Amino acid sequence: MNTVGIQSLVTLMSHLMFIGIAFWAIQGLRIDRFFPQSSQQRIKVLIVLLAILLGYTSSAFFLNFIDNVRNLVFLVK
Repeated sequence: MNTVGIQSLVTLMSHLMFIGIAFWAIQGLRIDRFFPQSSQQRIKVLIVLLAILLGYTSSAFFLNFIDNVRNLVFLVK
């Protein structure tokens, strides 16, 4: 039961970390300057949603990769 809680905590922290990294990276692109001033709020929401999408996908890949590496032990046994 304790390992399930630790795994959940690691998953949540990984998702949040990757979403933060994706948000930081997307802000560096300065997408907002390509759109008119009237749609700046929509662009900000789009950036947040893109960061969530990219961060969650990256985190899921990372966690899945780590899980598969851990399961390679069962191939040898």
